[in-house]
Amino acid sequence: MSTKKRPTVFLTIIMLLGLLLSYAALSAQEPEQPEVLAPFYTKAEYPPPEVGSYSLPPFGVAADGVVLDTTGNKQQLHDYLGNGKMVLLSFIYSTCSDVNGCPLATAVMYNIQQKIKDDPQLRDRFQMLSLSFDPVYDTPEVMALYGGGYVKDDNWRFLTTASWGDLKPILDSYNQSVIRDVDEKGNELSTYSHILRVFLIDPEKRIRNIYSVAFLYPELIINDAKTILLDSAAKAAQQADGSLLKVATLSKPGDYKEGYETGAYETRSQSVTGRTGKQADLSIYLSQPPLGLPAIPQPANNPVTKNKVELGRKLFFDRRLSLNDTFSCAMCHIPEQGFTSNELAMAVGLEGRSGRRNSPTVYNSAYLTKLFHDGREESLEQQVWGPLLAANEMANPSVGAVVSKVRMIPEYKGLFEAAFDGRGVSMETLGMAIASYERLLVSGNSAFDRWHYGKEQAAMSEPAKRGYDLFIGKAGCVSCHIIGEKFALFTDDAMHNTGLGYRESMGIKPKTEKILVAPGVYLEVDREIIDGVGHPAPADVGLYEVTQNPHDRWKYHTPSLRNVALTAPYMHNGSLSTLRDVIDFYNDGGVENELLDPLIRPLGLTEHERDDLVAFMQSLTGDNVDTIIADAFAAPVGDITEADPNWANEKVMNE
Repeated sequence: MSTKKRPTVFLTIIMLLGLLLSYAALSAQEPEQPEVLAPFYTKAEYPPPEVGSYSLPPFGVAADGVVLDTTGNKQQLHDYLGNGKMVLLSFIYSTCSDVNGCPLATAVMYNIQQKIKDDPQLRDRFQMLSLSFDPVYDTPEVMALYGGGYVKDDNWRFLTTASWGDLKPILDSYNQSVIRDVDEKGNELSTYSHILRVFLIDPEKRIRNIYSVAFLYPELIINDAKTILLDSAAKAAQQADGSLLKVATLSKPGDYKEGYETGAYETRSQSVTGRTGKQADLSIYLSQPPLGLPAIPQPANNPVTKNKVELGRKLFFDRRLSLNDTFSCAMCHIPEQGFTSNELAMAVGLEGRSGRRNSPTVYNSAYLTKLFHDGREESLEQQVWGPLLAANEMANPSVGAVVSKVRMIPEYKGLFEAAFDGRGVSMETLGMAIASYERLLVSGNSAFDRWHYGKEQAAMSEPAKRGYDLFIGKAGCVSCHIIGEKFALFTDDAMHNTGLGYRESMGIKPKTEKILVAPGVYLEVDREIIDGVGHPAPADVGLYEVTQNPHDRWKYHTPSLRNVALTAPYMHNGSLSTLRDVIDFYNDGGVENELLDPLIRPLGLTEHERDDLVAFMQSLTGDNVDTIIADAFAAPVGDITEADPNWANEKVMNE
């Protein structure tokens, strides 16, 4: 036997002796105080359900964190998740002697490893992770020894962390309570008190089951993994033939850059060709708004009807409403990008003409009385005409030009008359039609709503619950993003000066800026170089441009936070890329200026508290988002035909 293997064998023998001693101690106990062994050691009281006979809805996304492998290399925990594999994650420490604790988790994983080695369904699609919660003793070298007797291939990895600071956020995110034991004198011992939990995580990094001691046995875990993979395969087949409406991955940009800040990034760009949609009846929300939202307000002169909604939907996606037949409302308010534009800080309109503000989301705009970032319009019917006539958006020369053009497009023949009791195309009816569609883009019944209003305690994660406490307490976010007793719009529908507009107007910028130039590669770039690229940003003083009241300088409308995780980048100019950037901005107290809103103040939030606030805002995504997007995908985009009024012009230009 080589000397290199002796430590591993020795440690394995010690562990087996410890297990035998635990059994001996159990058998030597008094009959009236028997130790109850986990089902793995005895026999489960019932067989696991058959594969595919049940479902395992996701609990939420598995948390990330910085970990160390057995060679001491730093990795992200997420680097081990996904990749088309199911993952079984346990939290252990190597010196644990509780037979129903860490040794149980390790023994179950070893048994699973043996059972699936010849299983074609799981052999290459199942991975196990054992992460230590004792970063002091369980160094990478110790974890290498601990796992040496078990690891047969790359489907089982033993991990640790560099410090308690790296470990604690991970434990908190997985709701793992770990306390070091103390003796009668208060001295810390080498043992811990904890509740054993093992997590099954699907290929999309979502937690699908959490096993306690009573349910931690291989047959159940294997059947659960196969059930999830079977369900995923069935959904993929449904998606391919167009029979599936609700797809959890619809809301993301075509140029999907999640993880771009890491060197491990791989492109996952989405093709716009071949995607399927299915029209949905969104009018159901008129009689039954999603949980957490009030009844949809309807103007007395424009009640929502099916014909109006279908007409408005067609107009919203029709590129022929622009001057040169190339640009639609949906090209700034992109359905799969939160009905905004994730890929642009500020909108770009017809022929690449730059806008000066970020595209606000259309989700839940039905409830607003102030529209646009500067609050200059008060109804959706009025708002429609702003982008239609703006030179840097859809660039039409006049209301009459738009009305005349739509009137001459054969596809709209009779549609306005059917929707508006015989009234044809006009400035009023066109605005009413698009507004009717936008009015039904309401999204609620989020994890927060099910927890707060539906009283489902398991609907929201523990970090999100802590974030909620901060949101209504220490952070004071609720002062502007209001939560009511029966519903929550997460906006006061008012105007505020946070200092961001002031900073941009005054040119208050750092001398250098950290720029992400490639996956995981940042450069500090001089301000002079940045300012020399392109045109300087146009002046923007917010509400002042509407009222001409000096006290209204740099005031902008409070956006709703519903679906906020889908609507990056943030603020009126898209200058903050992530939710964490937004929280950091407010934590610093905005930017001081003479008109700064008195509600803006330094918050004194810790790193952990800021992470919890992000978790809370991520819980505000409605459960009907994919239905709305699938409905949008089914809409025609207004390809020009020989029958259209501009066909002759297009033909000449192409020739």
